[in-house]
Amino acid sequence: MITWNGPVRVYACLEPTDMRKSFEGLCGVVELGMGRRLDAGSLFLFFNRRRDRVKILQAVEDGMILFYKRLERGTFELPASPAGAPGSGLEMRAGDLSLLLAGIDLSSVRHRRWWRQPAAREAFPCAGVTGV
Repeated sequence: MITWNGPVRVYACLEPTDMRKSFEGLCGVVELGMGRRLDAGSLFLFFNRRRDRVKILQAVEDGMILFYKRLERGTFELPASPAGAPGSGLEMRAGDLSLLLAGIDLSSVRHRRWWRQPAAREAFPCAGVTGV
């Protein structure tokens, strides 16, 4: 199991990718094909035509890391592309990436609505009040 520290942005390339490509070739797909920049902490997923192999390109502060996984049986279930999504890329959650690599069908996963903390100024309006 691979884990990532801190916040990561995950982008999946929905077009089949030639698995012979390495760092420079995949960087070209990210910038030209997906229209994204290689930012530190970002993960980019590339699948082959049969969807039994995936490469994950991670941009870090001092370079890049390339992960490669091949399935002996079965295929990876690509995330569903929202209607009218521009380009050949799709942004997804880091948790969805873990599910995808574990072989779980993302279409059967339901995300519950959670409360998200607003901006720091509005988060705790009573923080400056004394004598409570």
